[in-house]
Amino acid sequence: MNTQPLVNIYRINLKIKKYERVLIFTDTIREDEAIPESEKSRRNALPDVAKNLEEIGRTFCKEVLYAEYPATGVHGMEPPEKIWRLAFGDKAIDNLKKIELFDKLLNKNISRKQLLDAKKILKEHCRNAVNAVIALSNFSTSHTNFRDLLTKLCGARYASMPLFDVSMLEGAMCADWIKLNKKGVAIKKILDSISKLLLETPNGTEVVLFKGKRKVHIDSGILSRKGSFGNLPAGEVFFAPVEGSAEGKLVIEWAPTRKLNSPLILNVKHGKVTSIEGNEPYRRELEEKLNKTAENKNIAELGVGINDRATKPDNILESEKILGTVHIALGDNSSFGGKIRTPFHQDFIFFKPTLYCIDENGEKIKILEKGNLLV
Repeated sequence: MNTQPLVNIYRINLKIKKYERVLIFTDTIREDEAIPESEKSRRNALPDVAKNLEEIGRTFCKEVLYAEYPATGVHGMEPPEKIWRLAFGDKAIDNLKKIELFDKLLNKNISRKQLLDAKKILKEHCRNAVNAVIALSNFSTSHTNFRDLLTKLCGARYASMPLFDVSMLEGAMCADWIKLNKKGVAIKKILDSISKLLLETPNGTEVVLFKGKRKVHIDSGILSRKGSFGNLPAGEVFFAPVEGSAEGKLVIEWAPTRKLNSPLILNVKHGKVTSIEGNEPYRRELEEKLNKTAENKNIAELGVGINDRATKPDNILESEKILGTVHIALGDNSSFGGKIRTPFHQDFIFFKPTLYCIDENGEKIKILEKGNLLV
């Protein structure tokens, strides 16, 4: 195992200081999970990576907290109570339970007023919160109340590493994070100036998404500022499209961890997936998730990959970072500028995309042409 990228998480990505406290957690395979042997091998390696991070961390900072828990099975689902307690402290969670708000946070069925009340309590205990998190759980905690409150309220830095593969330590995790950030800034500058985008791919994808005034984010791997959050490996520029605005169709050829036997067509109207066409078995799994709630059908995100060391097409954590790709996510976007809150967030990758940025006057700026970045 190449441990230098793990050292760099402390030294470069999070820039951990000697007096700080770091939380590392990972998840383990549940007995009821039916997964192929190849996936078992990858996931069983996660605790080893996490324990390496724990050991390295003890040479960098005051305290390293480590925890494992049974996998939630869904990206965007809140981590269990013990992770909240390690991150915020027992008193904070006990006080949330006293007024019956903790379970509402976990289930993402909390009202705006209740969320404000929860924030007030947690803010009083931010001094006891960890300074940084390395989330090495297979199922993503990026789009959760847990992550959102830790970063935005308490100012913790947060490195999210769902679906991590040890091979990334030889590839995507070896990116030049400084150069990658400069590329992201150039793309963000264009996206900040336009109001909508048109995405086309050779296999038939054609969808229009409105950006409006939504904030554009750069996931560059540089997570040293207070409240920073991003993936590792990093390498994307992304935003939450205006809800109800996306129109067209998405032709997907890749599930999160494998190439589909045949493409699936996701028809999109008024910002939601309205139907799925195709005979691939993944269709049933995806329909089951989308039919749980209307919010899961939401077109939640558009992102552009900018990591020239990313190559793996069969792992969405890395594939969405591949230079010259576009990814679109469904479900939750509440943690990065959107309005939809649901315990589901799933990205899909599009190769060889052509992406047009359109300003308020209708002028088109092409930033990708068949996968070639023009910025």
